[in-house]
Amino acid sequence: MRNKKTISNVVASLLALIMCFAAYSSSAQTKMDHSKMKDCCMMHDGKMMVIKDGKTMPMEKNMTMENGTTCMTNGQCTLKDGTKMQMKEGQCMDMNGKLDQCSMMSKDLKSSTEKKPDSPSTATTYTCPMHAEVSKDKATKCPKCRMDLVEKK
Repeated sequence: MRNKKTISNVVASLLALIMCFAAYSSSAQTKMDHSKMKDCCMMHDGKMMVIKDGKTMPMEKNMTMENGTTCMTNGQCTLKDGTKMQMKEGQCMDMNGKLDQCSMMSKDLKSSTEKKPDSPSTATTYTCPMHAEVSKDKATKCPKCRMDLVEKK
Protein backbone atom coordinates (compact mmCIF):
# COMPACT_ATOMS: atom_id res chain seq x y z
CA MET A 1 0.00 0.00 0.00
CA ARG A 2 2.85 2.37 0.87
CA ASN A 3 4.52 1.72 -2.52
CA LYS A 4 1.29 2.61 -4.33
CA LYS A 5 1.12 5.90 -2.42
CA THR A 6 4.76 6.67 -3.19
CA ILE A 7 4.30 5.89 -6.88
CA SER A 8 1.11 7.97 -6.92
CA ASN A 9 2.94 10.93 -5.33
CA VAL A 10 5.80 10.66 -7.84
CA VAL A 11 3.39 10.50 -10.78
CA ALA A 12 1.41 13.47 -9.42
CA SER A 13 4.61 15.47 -8.93
CA LEU A 14 5.82 14.70 -12.43
CA LEU A 15 2.45 15.61 -13.92
CA ALA A 16 2.44 18.90 -12.01
CA LEU A 17 5.95 19.70 -13.19
CA ILE A 18 5.14 18.89 -16.81
CA MET A 19 1.94 20.93 -16.80
CA CYS A 20 3.52 23.94 -15.11
CA PHE A 21 6.38 23.77 -17.60
CA ALA A 22 3.95 23.45 -20.54
CA ALA A 23 1.87 26.41 -19.36
CA TYR A 24 4.96 28.54 -18.86
CA SER A 25 6.66 27.53 -22.11
CA SER A 26 3.53 27.99 -24.23
CA SER A 27 3.82 31.75 -23.66
CA ALA A 28 7.42 31.82 -24.91
CA GLN A 29 7.99 32.45 -28.61
CA THR A 30 11.35 30.73 -28.70
CA LYS A 31 12.49 27.39 -27.34
CA MET A 32 12.78 27.53 -23.58
CA ASP A 33 15.83 26.45 -21.67
CA HIS A 34 14.70 24.02 -18.92
CA SER A 35 17.02 25.71 -16.44
CA LYS A 36 15.01 28.95 -16.82
CA MET A 37 11.70 27.44 -15.67
CA LYS A 38 10.16 29.60 -12.97
CA ASP A 39 10.16 28.45 -9.38
CA CYS A 40 6.65 28.53 -7.93
CA CYS A 41 4.23 26.96 -5.51
CA MET A 42 1.00 25.45 -6.75
CA MET A 43 -2.16 23.68 -5.63
CA HIS A 44 -2.30 20.13 -6.99
CA ASP A 45 -4.85 17.52 -5.88
CA GLY A 46 -5.72 19.67 -2.87
CA LYS A 47 -2.09 19.80 -1.71
CA MET A 48 0.48 22.55 -2.02
CA MET A 49 3.50 21.66 -4.12
CA VAL A 50 6.76 23.56 -4.71
CA ILE A 51 8.62 23.65 -7.99
CA LYS A 52 12.24 24.59 -7.31
CA ASP A 53 15.07 24.28 -9.84
CA GLY A 54 12.81 22.18 -12.06
CA LYS A 55 11.94 19.69 -9.28
CA THR A 56 8.47 19.26 -7.80
CA MET A 57 8.04 18.37 -4.14
CA PRO A 58 5.40 18.71 -1.44
CA MET A 59 5.38 22.12 0.26
CA GLU A 60 6.55 21.42 3.81
CA LYS A 61 6.84 24.97 5.17
CA ASN A 62 5.31 28.38 4.53
CA MET A 63 6.97 30.45 1.79
CA THR A 64 7.44 34.20 1.50
CA MET A 65 7.70 35.46 -2.06
CA GLU A 66 9.97 38.31 -3.20
CA ASN A 67 7.14 40.87 -3.03
CA GLY A 68 6.16 39.89 0.54
CA THR A 69 3.27 37.57 -0.34
CA THR A 70 3.19 34.57 2.01
CA CYS A 71 1.84 31.16 0.97
CA MET A 72 1.09 28.60 3.65
CA THR A 73 1.19 24.82 3.37
CA ASN A 74 -2.64 24.70 3.50
CA GLY A 75 -2.90 26.89 0.37
CA GLN A 76 -3.92 30.09 2.11
CA CYS A 77 -1.95 33.11 0.91
CA THR A 78 -1.61 36.57 2.40
CA LEU A 79 -0.92 39.00 -0.42
CA LYS A 80 1.45 41.94 -0.03
CA ASP A 81 -1.52 44.28 0.60
CA GLY A 82 -2.76 42.06 3.47
CA THR A 83 -5.60 40.43 1.51
CA LYS A 84 -6.03 36.74 2.25
CA MET A 85 -7.02 34.20 -0.39
CA GLN A 86 -7.16 30.44 -0.78
CA MET A 87 -5.34 28.93 -3.74
CA LYS A 88 -7.53 26.75 -5.95
CA GLU A 89 -6.70 23.60 -7.88
CA GLY A 90 -4.28 24.37 -10.71
CA GLN A 91 -3.25 27.83 -9.50
CA CYS A 92 0.45 28.75 -9.33
CA MET A 93 2.12 31.54 -7.36
CA ASP A 94 5.52 32.48 -8.76
CA MET A 95 8.35 33.79 -6.61
CA ASN A 96 7.44 37.38 -7.55
CA GLY A 97 4.01 36.87 -5.96
CA LYS A 98 2.13 36.68 -9.26
CA LEU A 99 -0.86 34.31 -9.16
CA ASP A 100 -1.57 32.42 -12.37
CA GLN A 101 -3.84 29.62 -13.48
CA CYS A 102 -1.78 26.75 -14.81
CA SER A 103 -4.39 26.29 -17.52
CA MET A 104 -2.90 23.19 -19.14
CA MET A 105 -2.65 21.46 -15.78
CA SER A 106 -6.17 22.29 -14.63
CA LYS A 107 -7.72 20.95 -17.86
CA ASP A 108 -5.94 17.61 -17.56
CA LEU A 109 -6.59 17.26 -13.84
CA LYS A 110 -10.23 18.29 -13.93
CA SER A 111 -11.38 14.96 -15.31
CA SER A 112 -9.35 12.95 -12.82
CA THR A 113 -10.27 14.97 -9.73
CA GLU A 114 -13.86 15.85 -10.58
CA LYS A 115 -16.42 14.16 -8.36
CA LYS A 116 -19.31 12.27 -9.83
CA PRO A 117 -22.64 14.05 -9.30
CA ASP A 118 -24.43 13.08 -6.11
CA SER A 119 -27.74 11.27 -6.35
CA PRO A 120 -30.77 13.59 -6.16
CA SER A 121 -31.57 12.42 -2.62
CA THR A 122 -28.15 13.52 -1.30
CA ALA A 123 -27.92 17.18 -0.30
CA THR A 124 -24.51 18.82 -0.60
CA THR A 125 -23.49 21.56 1.83
CA TYR A 126 -20.73 24.08 1.25
CA THR A 127 -18.87 25.92 3.99
CA CYS A 128 -16.10 28.50 4.32
CA PRO A 129 -12.65 27.15 5.28
CA MET A 130 -12.16 30.21 7.50
CA HIS A 131 -15.71 30.67 8.85
CA ALA A 132 -17.28 27.31 9.73
CA GLU A 133 -20.54 29.05 10.66
CA VAL A 134 -21.08 30.03 6.99
CA SER A 135 -23.00 27.26 5.25
CA LYS A 136 -24.74 27.27 1.83
CA ASP A 137 -26.36 24.70 -0.45
CA LYS A 138 -24.25 25.75 -3.45
CA ALA A 139 -20.60 26.63 -4.08
CA THR A 140 -20.59 30.42 -3.80
CA LYS A 141 -18.32 32.86 -1.99
CA CYS A 142 -18.17 33.47 1.74
CA PRO A 143 -19.96 36.75 2.56
CA LYS A 144 -17.35 37.50 5.26
CA CYS A 145 -14.01 36.89 3.49
CA ARG A 146 -15.00 36.25 -0.17
CA MET A 147 -13.18 32.88 -0.24
CA ASP A 148 -14.79 30.10 -2.27
CA LEU A 149 -16.96 27.80 -0.18
CA VAL A 150 -15.84 24.17 -0.16
CA GLU A 151 -17.91 21.01 0.02
CA LYS A 152 -18.54 19.96 3.58
CA LYS A 153 -17.55 16.35 4.25
